[in-house]
Amino acid sequence: MKEINYILKRVLQMIPVLLLVMVLIFALIRFIPGDPADVMLGARATEESRAMLHAKMGIDKPIYEQFFLFMKNCLRLDFGESILSGEPVSQILARRFQVTASLTGMTALFTMLLALPIGYFSGVNKHNAAGKAVNTSALVVMAVPAFWVGILLMYFFGLKLHWFPISGWGDTFGEHVWSLILPAFTQSLGISALLIRNMQNEVAQIFTIDYVDFARSKGLAPMRVRVWYILRNVMISTTTLFSIGIASMLGGSVIIETVFSLPGLGSLIMSSILARDYPAVQGCVILFAVIIMAVNLLTDILYSVLDPRVKLQ
Repeated sequence: MKEINYILKRVLQMIPVLLLVMVLIFALIRFIPGDPADVMLGARATEESRAMLHAKMGIDKPIYEQFFLFMKNCLRLDFGESILSGEPVSQILARRFQVTASLTGMTALFTMLLALPIGYFSGVNKHNAAGKAVNTSALVVMAVPAFWVGILLMYFFGLKLHWFPISGWGDTFGEHVWSLILPAFTQSLGISALLIRNMQNEVAQIFTIDYVDFARSKGLAPMRVRVWYILRNVMISTTTLFSIGIASMLGGSVIIETVFSLPGLGSLIMSSILARDYPAVQGCVILFAVIIMAVNLLTDILYSVLDPRVKLQ
């Protein structure tokens, strides 16, 4: 019962945060220089055509009327129609979200596959040459821009070896998965490096704690000691960084999806900003905010599972 009350309280706390995000995105997007009518109609547009487009977009009204109309539509989950395509923004978001969610999921998978074994190994061998080499490599990876790594991977594995597609999303499920391998691996490198460095320090510290020695003295299997006594405690701090990493994945999707030409939310928000497509930008940012708040809530719930001392109240 306490857990349900905690979740309900957190959901209620999200409402004012979401309202603040809606106010900020409404204000900030109107600070973008330029007239969307000029972008859509071109330099030779007449005043009449500009006025018609302004009326269609609703930006000919006073700013307070635009704001109240925007809030009213958002509460009904109606983000309007895209200026570029004319489709309802909600339909575009639903279609594009599949790509970004798939990219984020595969990135998270690659991150765990890289970070957990390498982080544990480097923690056990922190003061050896192998541990120092892993630490140095992680620092180098964190310093390298993701888009540059993506271009290198596209060149070698796409253009030279022809193992993976260099752009696009494909038509079948297999093509979708295959087209996400390079961008997901690219995006996972920086987050994995951060988790590896954190796990290295955590594992090395936990190895010196008495309860680990006590578990070994009881004759417990080495695998059980690693999983239940070391990794489970390491995952508490790792979960925090991983939840931050998911937010970073969503933000990084703008660059990764643009580099690999993936039709996701990141490339949508980039093209919509350049085209002054107000409804699409507003819908993308609000959806990002909801996802990040949901991830934070799931992270708090996961804390209580990993560490029984943490109570949801």
